[in-house]
Amino acid sequence: MNADEIRRRLEFYQDLGIKDLYKQSRADPPVRTGPPGPVVTTTQKSTLPAPAVIPERVLPPLAPDNDTLFQILTDLGDCHRCRLSEGRNKIVFGVGNGQSPLVFVGEGPGADEDEQGIPFVGRAGQLLTQMIEGTAKKEGIPLQRADVYICNVVKCRPPGNRAPEADEMEICGQFLYRQLSAIRPKAICALGGTAARAVTGHKEGVTKMRGRWFQWREIPVMVTYHPSYLLRAYNQEAKKEAWEDLKKVLHFVYD
Repeated sequence: MNADEIRRRLEFYQDLGIKDLYKQSRADPPVRTGPPGPVVTTTQKSTLPAPAVIPERVLPPLAPDNDTLFQILTDLGDCHRCRLSEGRNKIVFGVGNGQSPLVFVGEGPGADEDEQGIPFVGRAGQLLTQMIEGTAKKEGIPLQRADVYICNVVKCRPPGNRAPEADEMEICGQFLYRQLSAIRPKAICALGGTAARAVTGHKEGVTKMRGRWFQWREIPVMVTYHPSYLLRAYNQEAKKEAWEDLKKVLHFVYD
C-alpha cells in the first residue's frame, strides 16, 4: 500500500468520524539508542521487562461489509465535502440496474444532469444510450440502457463543465469506490480520460488507453472515449473506435 492510498483511506475514515484506528499486536522491545544498561550475567536474575504490547495503526476496508447502493447514498447525504457542492443544483449519484454485470463510469454531471439528478441525460447521454442499445442490437445481445448501471467520478457538476480537480475526485472517489464494490460487476467501461485515470490509476491519455483492458480490484476495465467527445463533427474516426470498444465490452460481459 503506497502513501497516497494510506492518506486517502485515513481521510475517508476521518469523514466518517473515526479518529483512532488501532490493533493490538505483540512487537519486539524498542531498540536502545542511549548508553548501555547493566550487563546481566548467568548468576543474576534478569529484571528486564517482558516485550510490551504496543498499538499498531491499521486501516479497515474502505467499503463496509454488506454495503449497498442505498447505504452509500444515505452516507453521501446532502454532501458538502468539497467546493463542487457550492454551485450544484442536485447530486447525481447513479442510475440503472444495481446488480448489473456492466458499469459505465463517466467524468461528472453536466447542466442537464445537474437539473434532473440523473447521469447522462443530455446530448452525450442520448448518444451513450444509442451506443449501448444500437451496438447490442447489432451484436444480437438483448440489452437496454436500463439494464446497465451508470455513474460518474464526481457527483456534483463542476463549474462551467470543467474537468474535476484532483482533490474533488479524491473526496468523491470514496463513494465511487463503494458503488463499484457494492455492485461487483463483471466489467467496467470508463468513458473518457478523467474516468479512465480515476478508475485505473494510469496517467496516459485516453487515445493511448482506449480499446485496452485494465483492472480495478481484479475487475476488467475497458477504456473508451467520452460521448461528449464523439459529438464533435471532426471525431468521426473516434466514433468508429468507440463502437469497437463497446463491442468488446458487451461480448466479454454477455456472451
